[in-house]
Amino acid sequence: MKKLAIVVPCYNEEPVLEDTARQLTDLLSDLIAREKVSPDSFILFVNDGSTDGTWRLIEQAYAGSRLVCGLNLAANVGHQNALLAGLSSVQLLCDVTITIDADLQDDIAVMEEMIDQFEAGADIVYGVRKERKTDTFFKRFTAQSFYKVMALMGVKSVYNHADYRLMSARAVRQLLQYSERNLFLRGIVPLIGYPTAKVYYARKARTAGESKYPLKKMLSFAFEGITSFSIKPITMVMMAGIAILFCTVLAFIYILASYFTGHTVSGWASIMTSIWFLGGMQLVAIGIVGEYVGKTYLEVKRRPRFNIERFLTHEEKTDSDR
Repeated sequence: MKKLAIVVPCYNEEPVLEDTARQLTDLLSDLIAREKVSPDSFILFVNDGSTDGTWRLIEQAYAGSRLVCGLNLAANVGHQNALLAGLSSVQLLCDVTITIDADLQDDIAVMEEMIDQFEAGADIVYGVRKERKTDTFFKRFTAQSFYKVMALMGVKSVYNHADYRLMSARAVRQLLQYSERNLFLRGIVPLIGYPTAKVYYARKARTAGESKYPLKKMLSFAFEGITSFSIKPITMVMMAGIAILFCTVLAFIYILASYFTGHTVSGWASIMTSIWFLGGMQLVAIGIVGEYVGKTYLEVKRRPRFNIERFLTHEEKTDSDR
C-alpha cells in the first residue's frame, strides 16, 4: 500500500471548507479501510493567505482528525504557488499525491481510479472533464478557446484538464526542479515526460461560495500561460510589422502613380487612420516585448515563491511548528 497525500489549496473557502473536509476524510477513510492506500495517508489543506476564517477551520479539522494536516502560507501567493507549496511540503512524506481544488467541483469519486492507474504504472494521472454542462456558455466558450490558442502557440497541455491530477513521488521531485517564478503547472507537468494516464469525470456545480477565477483573472491566467511557454506572440508581432511595411510600400507606389498621372488623392481621415493604426501596432508590440522583459526581470531576482508561516502535521514536529 502506498502513502497518499491529497493537497487542497484554499483561498477564502470558509463557506465550503467544512463540507470539503468531511467529504475528503470520508473518502480517505474508505480507501484506507479497503487497503487501497496506507493508513498513514493524509489530506493537506494549504491556506493561501485567506482573509476569512479558512485557517481557523483548517486548525479545527486538524484537531479533530489525524487524517487532516494544514499548511498556512505567510501571504497570498496565488493558486499555482499554493499548489507548489503543498507539493513541496509533502514530497518526502508520501509516495503519491493528488491535487484538487477546495470547491470539490472535480469529482472525488475518481480518485480510486487514479490510484489504480498509478498502480498500473502511470506516474501522472490527469483528471479530465467529460463535459462543461455546469459552465455558462461564455465560460465554456472562453475555456475551449483558451485550449485552442494554447495549442496554436505550441504549448503542450491536456484539453479540459485543470489542476486535478495524481503525481508519483518521483514526478513531484522532477516538477520541483522547474524553478521558474512564472508558474503555469498545466503546461509544466506535461514536460516531465513520465508515463501518464487520464481519468474522465463530470464536473459538478459549485455548492457554495464564489469562483476564484472571474473573467479578469481568467484572462490574466491565459496570458500568463501563453507568455510563459511560447515566444510566438513576438513572432506574430514581427510578422504583422512586415505585413504593414509591405502595405505601406504598396500605398507609396500608388500615391506616386497618382501624382504622376495627375490624380492626387486627398483625405485627412485616411492619413490619420493610418497613423493611429501604426501607432497602436507599435504600442502593442512594445507591450508584448515588455511582458517578456518583465518576466525575465522577475526570474533573475530569484525571490522565494512562497513563505510558510505554520505547518500542522501529525508526523514528527517540524521546525516551523516548534
